[in-house]
Amino acid sequence: MKANTNAPIDRDQAPARLRAPAPLRILHIVNRLDKGGTELAILKLIAGLSDGQFEHRLASLRGTDPQLENIPLPGGSLLNLGETKSGFQFPLFRLASLMRAYRPHIVHSRNWGAIEAIPAARLARVPVAIHSEHGYELDMLAGLPQRRRIFRRAVYEMADAVFAVSNELRDYHARQAWVPLHRIQVIYNGVDTQRFCPRPELRASLRRKFCLPENRFLVGTVGRMVPIKDHPTLLTAVESLISSGIDAHAILVGSGPESNNNQLLVKNSPNLNGRVTFVGDSNEVPALLNTMDAFAVTSISEGMSNTLLEAMAVGLPVIATAVGGNTEVIEGLYYKWLFSPGDSEALASRLALLASSQDLREQYGAASRQRVVDHFSLGRMLDSYRALYFELATRRKIRVQEN
Repeated sequence: MKANTNAPIDRDQAPARLRAPAPLRILHIVNRLDKGGTELAILKLIAGLSDGQFEHRLASLRGTDPQLENIPLPGGSLLNLGETKSGFQFPLFRLASLMRAYRPHIVHSRNWGAIEAIPAARLARVPVAIHSEHGYELDMLAGLPQRRRIFRRAVYEMADAVFAVSNELRDYHARQAWVPLHRIQVIYNGVDTQRFCPRPELRASLRRKFCLPENRFLVGTVGRMVPIKDHPTLLTAVESLISSGIDAHAILVGSGPESNNNQLLVKNSPNLNGRVTFVGDSNEVPALLNTMDAFAVTSISEGMSNTLLEAMAVGLPVIATAVGGNTEVIEGLYYKWLFSPGDSEALASRLALLASSQDLREQYGAASRQRVVDHFSLGRMLDSYRALYFELATRRKIRVQEN
């Protein structure tokens, strides 16, 4: 996908000292480096664009998950600005100082928590500034506060390119920031379809590991345990399946502030007790997905769910809330497998149908994988980012070497 950046670029603004041949130096800015979908997508991007054409730095404004502090970044490195001091929430000048020291050709900020990187880039006279929107928080659903809308509009005007990871998210931010739709482009997330692929041989061994019967219907999900992911709706649906006599089990991969509440819900339910496996964080997500019979996304809202794409790439039938990018991912496959947020009855009825037919699971699973291979591969995503970075660098007369 070739980016159409519509914002005018004054090529004379970029000082000669910042014009340099490849590799392009890119500074990625995030609010905090956690194990969420946005951050993991950045790591995939850095690893995928580490062929000598790019040099990456990843800066975390407000801290890093301890498990990620020493993560290797092929072709790049992590710059941790540390936890923000109390009352200091706008590190504009720290960012500008960092940019002057590193002298990136491109600054790329993600989401509201890092949006101040764009005015900092202009202050530091960085040639290219890009901002992208990757998802929702609960407090966004009722609309943004006026000050955020005004500031976002100003930042979008400063940036050389703005994009979102789904059409729905683009439409939302265009409305909130009072900008025309064409000002915000769309680049979909992508999944490694070789790493995430059907591996039936893993099913039996992992089920033995978790002491699960071979023929028990296993529905799972992967994601941080935060309110917006709404794990209780999945647990309630599984409880309904068990009550109706279906031999069902749930497996939840991930951790977060809602972990204790979800475990307490299971403990207090006679039907769920012993029928839910909490895996926590895991580096074996492809194998765990291959253990499942179906995958559910119960999020109240979504940008573009990486775990949904991964489950589909493994060949799982998926059931998801009809929100955000979920509808775009499942488009043309089987609309009846979308349901309204919080509707545990609708989710349970669709899971019951899948539990009743292995043929149906295989049919929908094969369609899921083909959809991802055709439209949401990692290679396709990397090509889109590469095209965007090179196009903007070329417009700024930064000399680049394309393969």
